Amino acid sequence: MSSTVCCRRSAVGGPEGRGLLFSGSAGVGKSRLLREGVAALSTDRYAIWSVAASATTAALPFGGLVQVLPAAQPQGLSPAGILRWAVDVLQEQAAGRPIVLAIDDAHLLDPPSAALVHLIARSENATVLGTLRNGEQIPLPIRALWTDGLVDLVELGPLGPGETTGLLAAILGGPVDAGSSERLFRLSAGNPLLLRELVLAASGGDELSRTYGIWKWTGRLELAPSLTDLIDTRIGQLTPGVRAVVELVAFGEPLGLQLLQQAVDPTDVEVAEERGLISMVHDDRRLNVRLAHPLYGEVMRRHCPVSRTRRLQATLAGLLERVGKRRRDDLLRVAVWRLDSGTAQDPALLLDAAAQAFGRYDVPLATRLARAALDGEDGSDAAELLATILMFGDRPDEAIAVLDQVAGAIQDDRRRARWLTARGMVSYWGLSRESTVEEIAARGAELTDAADQARVRAFEAIMRLHRLDIETAVRLAQAVLDRPAAPMAARELARCTLAHLQAAQGQYRRSATAIARVQAEAAYWRGDMPYLQLAMELARGTRLALSGDLAGIDAIVADEFADLAGAGDFRLGTGYLAILQAYAARLRGRGDEALKTSLGACAVLATSRVYAGLAHAERAQAAALRGDATHAAEAMAEADRTQAPGMAVLYPWLEQARGAVHAAAGDLPAAVKHLCALADRLREDGLAGHELLVLLDLVRFDQAAAAVGPTCTDGDRRTVAQRLAELSEQVDGVLPPLVARYARATLDGGPDELLAVADGFAARELTVYAAEATAMALHRMGRSRAGATGPARERLADLLRRCDEVSTPALRLLRPTLTEREWEIARLAADGATSRAIAERLFLSTRTVENHLQRIYSKLGVAGRAELRAALRSMPGHDGADPA
Repeated sequence: MSSTVCCRRSAVGGPEGRGLLFSGSAGVGKSRLLREGVAALSTDRYAIWSVAASATTAALPFGGLVQVLPAAQPQGLSPAGILRWAVDVLQEQAAGRPIVLAIDDAHLLDPPSAALVHLIARSENATVLGTLRNGEQIPLPIRALWTDGLVDLVELGPLGPGETTGLLAAILGGPVDAGSSERLFRLSAGNPLLLRELVLAASGGDELSRTYGIWKWTGRLELAPSLTDLIDTRIGQLTPGVRAVVELVAFGEPLGLQLLQQAVDPTDVEVAEERGLISMVHDDRRLNVRLAHPLYGEVMRRHCPVSRTRRLQATLAGLLERVGKRRRDDLLRVAVWRLDSGTAQDPALLLDAAAQAFGRYDVPLATRLARAALDGEDGSDAAELLATILMFGDRPDEAIAVLDQVAGAIQDDRRRARWLTARGMVSYWGLSRESTVEEIAARGAELTDAADQARVRAFEAIMRLHRLDIETAVRLAQAVLDRPAAPMAARELARCTLAHLQAAQGQYRRSATAIARVQAEAAYWRGDMPYLQLAMELARGTRLALSGDLAGIDAIVADEFADLAGAGDFRLGTGYLAILQAYAARLRGRGDEALKTSLGACAVLATSRVYAGLAHAERAQAAALRGDATHAAEAMAEADRTQAPGMAVLYPWLEQARGAVHAAAGDLPAAVKHLCALADRLREDGLAGHELLVLLDLVRFDQAAAAVGPTCTDGDRRTVAQRLAELSEQVDGVLPPLVARYARATLDGGPDELLAVADGFAARELTVYAAEATAMALHRMGRSRAGATGPARERLADLLRRCDEVSTPALRLLRPTLTEREWEIARLAADGATSRAIAERLFLSTRTVENHLQRIYSKLGVAGRAELRAALRSMPGHDGADPA
């Protein structure tokens, strides 16, 4: 907004151009920009007149400028004379000041007023500012303003997704979760006015809630009368034929043009397009019809009587059935139309559609369809699917009730195997009943078919991995893979189990190969077991996080699954991906983004215990990175409270976060003791990938000499550095050797070796680690007085510029104990002030300033003024402000 105001000031006072017109759709913010731009001008310097043209005055001569011109006009003058008189009146009232004429909705000016505006714009000391609405007839004198070069014309487009997120945060006074922001962006089409109305309506209807400081929209749309009136005005009066077009598109979009023209008069389609009610969108070889604005559909659907709504939906289903369901989504669309119109008579159709909706991770729609299929007496298959969907919709109690309802009707092993796995999943992950594992194992052994047994064993394997029964999990998963009769989905679930474990063990290459294999077979397992995607993402996310592959995390956060999960309210999926996104932001030093994103994950997962503990642990890490010990401790307590017993496989992440929380609170001995014990536990469990990151934390705390592991034959224990040297040969990737080099450098390497390690971290965007290694190098330089520190400080300053607010033990090593007076003198000297100038400003003697500077140089470990600025910029805060 400030840049726009500056643009308007330039248009008024600048040597080029005489004004500025903004055009755009209604509600895009043109009028507000005009008001704020004019308000920024001084009435002492400029003679300012503001005019709001309207349809009411458009038919009256000079009606548009009635607020500016005198009520009594001279008689007997020609039209040209009237115009000259009007210009003279304004010049007289301006009393020598430059004229600024601001016209809102200039397209509504009557012809004489438009001609007068054009004439004023040609005056030497006048500027015209104004707004125009797209799609309206513009008077020729106004159009000539920019065609003749008298004003600049700027098109105001809709807000983008990021701008919408920012505006939502401003309206609500806090951040909004990504899914809600995306849905509101789509619904408002980036129009600020519509966005504001949507938020106000949602706030009034209690559809907005705040969890862990993050606003979330339920998705239920409330249309306030003001918003409905606004959309009604845009739609206008419709003939019956055009209304039929708009209503069919409202209930059926995207609707193929050929299909639409079979139900309505093609002429009415043309009229609807000309009026801007519908638009044509190419989709491959099909030309689809959509409404010009998403809210048009909401209003049309709300106003349509129930009987006509059902008739339209049945018509759409019949049209698509007659031409054949040729596209993948056609079956789903027909099922929804049949269900909504009350003409659904085929439970099998509803069940297939429910599976397809769940395959797209649209949890609410899949729930509706599966429940309808079960109500239509489709039996255990519908119950199994509905229960699975309810589980992923955070409704495990309902899911168990659905499964128990059909338990007595299951007659064959295929259905029993599917029923068992569905019930096991709900019981173990949804209700946190650890005894489920043994129950599943016992009942699975009763099955006689090898394929059915494989399905149950694959589920048992992943459950055992999650509770850290690792040996049994590996044996079961491998047995499923070795069994030729195992169904595709069972095999890939077993492969995910092994891939997850391989990642935790630091076998990243094997894990990546397995995950790629699962992805390659997605077309075969997604219809049978769509939730397998979550197991794959957990395995893939674990590998990427442990190996420090931040670019890989960026890729999966941006892929199709993330979009589908967000749009379909698949909270476990969106929550886990948000945790990964926060992790990557944290290692890049973007503390604010990491904290906001992890808070969003906590809010999304608030009703689920599967990943809730992990989300709060990541929040604790983000808060610790920013030095917020209170928030970090609160988040850690929430992690402990929400961590599910059946998710023991996540313990390394939670316990590593606990070490960071101790350090943030200033209790470094407790952090070191805890992390050493954690490293020992991880070594015993064989989770070398996790162990490496815990040992890295110890190096970051300058504890490479700390003892870890069992007692050796010589009676001593290995140091962190020695253990990292071993792991560098056992764990895949480039990170382990770099971490081992870091440990060696902190023990016996010089500053140059630490700076080389920092370069290695920076090349992988591990900015926090790079900054800490550079800080350690500077600390070593300060202790040894080894040469000039300026270049190293410049490198640290550059790294910190990439970060938000960060405060870690390594970075705090560089925080000097300067007095308030020393900080004041240091900042002035760094800005180039001489000792005499500083003395005069602070009412000190020059000798006193010089004495202060010598103490400052000694505390900072710099040689003089030449290094002072870089020294201050290399501290938290970047600008030399006192970080305390």
